[in-house]
Amino acid sequence: MINEKIAKLINEQVNKELYSGYLYLDFANYYADEGLDGFAHWYEIQAQEERDHAMMMRRYLIDNGVRVTFDKIAKPDKTFSKISDPLEAGYEHEKYVTSLINDIYSAAFAIKDFKTMQFLDWFIKEQGEEEKNAEDMIKKMQLFGHDAKGLYALNQELAARVYTPSATGPAM
Repeated sequence: MINEKIAKLINEQVNKELYSGYLYLDFANYYADEGLDGFAHWYEIQAQEERDHAMMMRRYLIDNGVRVTFDKIAKPDKTFSKISDPLEAGYEHEKYVTSLINDIYSAAFAIKDFKTMQFLDWFIKEQGEEEKNAEDMIKKMQLFGHDAKGLYALNQELAARVYTPSATGPAM
């Protein structure tokens, strides 16, 4: 059994990861409405990854004798006026999620919960990748998104993304 405070923080993160998936599906809807199916596809896969993260954390809690509870998933409240807006919002959201993971890690460190710290190591690395991917999307949009041919090529690139479940998820 893990510490009650740590269990509560991880359980809250399960719900926040599910919200992240919901948010990214909202981004996918926006891009589908704009006719950018590649962008929509990229965010559909991103939503699946967030669900996977929630499931990994859920499994960690269950395997450690913690009953998982679910909260309501808030409705995404973003509105967009240009096609780069979801990319910017996604980057800000990933930085927020990184801060949440870091907070859980700090709490585990404070009580020397090395097992949870080891579990969270994977998520810390993953968040670094998530932030870089989000930042790279913004850079590509700034470079190519203002030209119709460039936007088309970027949309095609994003459409080629393949969902790959994590085979190297966190050690439990």
